[in-house]
Amino acid sequence: MKEKSTIALVDDERNILQSLSLALEAEGYKVRTYSDGADALEGLTQNPADLGIFDIKMPRMDGMELLRRMRQMSDMPVIFLTSKDEEIDELFGLKMGADDYIAKPFSQRLVIERVKAVLRRGAARETQMSPEEATRVIERGQLKLDPERHTCYWDEKGVTLTVTEFLILQALAARPGVVKTRDSLMDAAYDDQVYVDDRTIDSHIKRLRKKFKQVDDDFDVIETLYGVGYRFKEI
Repeated sequence: MKEKSTIALVDDERNILQSLSLALEAEGYKVRTYSDGADALEGLTQNPADLGIFDIKMPRMDGMELLRRMRQMSDMPVIFLTSKDEEIDELFGLKMGADDYIAKPFSQRLVIERVKAVLRRGAARETQMSPEEATRVIERGQLKLDPERHTCYWDEKGVTLTVTEFLILQALAARPGVVKTRDSLMDAAYDDQVYVDDRTIDSHIKRLRKKFKQVDDDFDVIETLYGVGYRFKEI
């Protein structure tokens, strides 16, 4: 039986550390808790974890700085805990390489399901791609995608994508000219426990196009094949 993953939980609110660690341990995860980013950085440098849950607002070192430091030495998946008024921080966090974020207040069940989804998504990518393919920078014409840093550039201009948008674009750009069905794009972007319909993929494609058109009004490399799916135009 495969050993459960180790989770690093970092938050300066003691009640969150206690209640969330108990909930995660009840699911079989090993949990290490830290009350600020500085302690977490020291602990994770010496003893890495499989996934991190970081609060953004913390004393000594906040979650953003902790993520920045961690990304210099590790690609450990990270989920941010944010307050509702921290939308800008969420965008910066995703751009810096966070895998997901959860707004406070939250249910423990929601956190557990997000943890499972992020861990499964990482495991699926490892089995579907070689380590070199999973982390390889993709350059297609004016597009540059860096999976390790979760960064996207079009004509050297940054484009901020959510985790799901990034995975959909990565699946399309990995093989230009090859048609991807909505089902295959759902498999690339979602955990198999998450149920979405075709319209969800269409909505993500629509938002992707909108974001790229904000930096280049002539953006047209994501093509629709009606009744089939989508493809990245061969450049």
